[in-house]
Amino acid sequence: MLEKSDIALVRDDIQKIVGSKVSIETNKGRHKSVVNQGIISNVYPSIFTVQLDEGSETSRKLSFSYTDVLTNTVEITLCE
Repeated sequence: MLEKSDIALVRDDIQKIVGSKVSIETNKGRHKSVVNQGIISNVYPSIFTVQLDEGSETSRKLSFSYTDVLTNTVEITLCE
């Protein structure tokens, strides 16, 4: 069972890397996953947002909950 302290730790870790370029791998089920690259733009009490790198014409934001990270539905890797 997930506890509030676990979610708070994940939120604090993500807060430290706001503005950093990351690679986000999202598990879509049935052995399907999607990999996106972007910049962590904002951290909110329940979610965080990632601004995707898709070119100059279009701009997309994705949002994820901290429980997605705890349950390994979303994996975050820092890009260098």
